[in-house]
Amino acid sequence: MFRSIRRSIRRIAVLCALLFGAGACMDYGPLDEEPIDLPQRGLFIVSEGNFTWDNASLSFYDPATGRVENEIFLRANGMKLGDVAQSMTLHRGRGYVVVNNSGAVYVVDPTNCRLMGLIEGVVSPRYIHFLDNDPTKAYLTDLYDARIAVVDTSTNRIRSRIDMNRHRSTEQMVQWGDYVFVNCWSYDDKILVVDTTTDRLVDSIRVGWQPTSLVLDRNGKIWTATDGTNGEGSALWRIDAATRRIEEYFPLPANTRPSELTLNAAGDELYFIARDVWRMSVGAAALPDEPFLPYAGTTYYGLTVDPETSEVYVADAIDYMQRGVVYRFTPAGACIDTIRVGINPGAFCFKAGASNRAGTSGDFGLSDIKVEKFGNNGSH
Repeated sequence: MFRSIRRSIRRIAVLCALLFGAGACMDYGPLDEEPIDLPQRGLFIVSEGNFTWDNASLSFYDPATGRVENEIFLRANGMKLGDVAQSMTLHRGRGYVVVNNSGAVYVVDPTNCRLMGLIEGVVSPRYIHFLDNDPTKAYLTDLYDARIAVVDTSTNRIRSRIDMNRHRSTEQMVQWGDYVFVNCWSYDDKILVVDTTTDRLVDSIRVGWQPTSLVLDRNGKIWTATDGTNGEGSALWRIDAATRRIEEYFPLPANTRPSELTLNAAGDELYFIARDVWRMSVGAAALPDEPFLPYAGTTYYGLTVDPETSEVYVADAIDYMQRGVVYRFTPAGACIDTIRVGINPGAFCFKAGASNRAGTSGDFGLSDIKVEKFGNNGSH
């Protein structure tokens, strides 16, 4: 009941911000707005906040100057971002911020973070994927609904839903040709295959227990990492997208929980977190002997690679309660900056000048970088 009341209040605030300007709607709710002018290139940092605390936030970091702007959604719109911000994607000059427990996707102008639209009607949204072969359609996954929502990108409305045959907790998506592959995390062991021409589930690939991330490399290979359970250890998996066959299986050391798979700009190097931060060639026959960044007693919570410079950004949640930090490293692993952001930073989205559209299969120079986060602060 309280969650539905909170959503109703937020919906009123959003409508006021879109139609009248937030300050004109209610004296006791929205805050003063502030003009925000973001550089053409930089990094959006999504901090999920704490589950049910309504303290998610959005930051922007300028690598050229080292300057960070925090709470840019709040400052630009006079309203809070919401409860558990999960991911962000740029597409055709718009930013899409998925806010999990608030049940909404906020559409913002990436030049000033002003609110442009709202997608709702979902239970607990996770990631949005814009189809390579249809500019009017996007898929939106959900933690608790055994369906994927099909969004009309011209109206920001849900026009249909794809039944996932009782598979809940659909997460990240990658596209190969007419097919979208999506991992199912919570108590599942499948990569599902959706035909985008018919919006139907057509196949599934069994991997290990609880696949946590999904990326597609330059060779058309899908990578995922699994948690393992009941004697089954965690592992990395490489799948051929064309044949849907598992090509390689890499067992990981005991007591590690792999996550945050991401690729460099060329799509030929894979990075991931498994206590340490690791880097390996996508053509490797074995796991690397030494990590890229050794564990330093901290809480690695998010990971991304700059598509232009190959610099590596690692989010540190610290204790899940205080404001976190993001460390910026050279490709050789030397730390060159420490960025203080919001609580539980975990997702990133690069803004690369005019290239504000979602990356496509085989297109690794653009900025659609989404990071997976699981369970450490009780939000999942």
